[in-house]
Amino acid sequence: MQEQRRLSAGRQNILGYLFLAPSLLVFAVFMFYPLFYTLYLSFFDWNMIKPVKRFVGLQNYITLFQDPNTWKILSNTFWYIVILLVFNCLMPYILSFVLSYVIRKGKNFYRAVFFLPSLISLVVGSILYTWILNPVSGPLAIILRNFGIQMPFWSKTDGWVIAGLCIITTWKAFGYNFIVLLGGVGGVSKEVIEAAKLDDVPLRKIFWDIVVPMSSSTGVYVFIITIVQGLQYVFTPVNVVTQGGPNYASSNLIYLSYHEAFTLYRTGTSSAASVLTMLLFVVLLVLEFRFVERGIYYEN
Repeated sequence: MQEQRRLSAGRQNILGYLFLAPSLLVFAVFMFYPLFYTLYLSFFDWNMIKPVKRFVGLQNYITLFQDPNTWKILSNTFWYIVILLVFNCLMPYILSFVLSYVIRKGKNFYRAVFFLPSLISLVVGSILYTWILNPVSGPLAIILRNFGIQMPFWSKTDGWVIAGLCIITTWKAFGYNFIVLLGGVGGVSKEVIEAAKLDDVPLRKIFWDIVVPMSSSTGVYVFIITIVQGLQYVFTPVNVVTQGGPNYASSNLIYLSYHEAFTLYRTGTSSAASVLTMLLFVVLLVLEFRFVERGIYYEN
């Protein structure tokens, strides 16, 4: 009997691996192979044209860290993530709470309005906002001039350029994050909220002490997605509007990899930057599982 059970379990394991094989094949072709090939290229000097790659060991990584622009780009990447966490994680969290428990009318209208930009191409949005945020003839500049405020040349100014590009990225990503968080916040028990209101608990405490902990599983998902947006989504407005300028003030790690490979044809340095980006993702995920995952509430 035990032998038959063992054979049956073995057949089930083999069947399970057979079902997994197509997915594993897709992962191997489109994820694992590019990953290992990028790591391989990071140890070579190659411009994608030469027939022979020259092995340079860790020189590409050394060159990358010796370049002062790399540290500026790392700083830019950090600020992209921080600003987008405020715009695309905290703000939609608060808005979803307001729509769920404060505003009673017009919920479907607000959902449609906030979600609509996520259906529009980020390239189109980047071009549109280039006109809206034009410091000379854009509609926002004209409105501000009526109040005696001079709009800065944000695309040519350190600091302002990151804020401007984050606004464009937020316009695209806000709607999806908002809808996801609205579902998570809406899953919080209405009885708990009503009981807190009967005890005259302020709305801000209901939000921070009840809604956020009880919808934390959704919140962590949006938190991780927002970090990814800070590294990847921002590439499109950078490429369309500023091309990394002025003087690398708007570049981030993803754009650095693109610029090194397809503008300067330094494939090895580009691969090293890509590996550095991957390591950053790994570190952030480890920190998330180490310090955040323990306090997540999954019941709803």
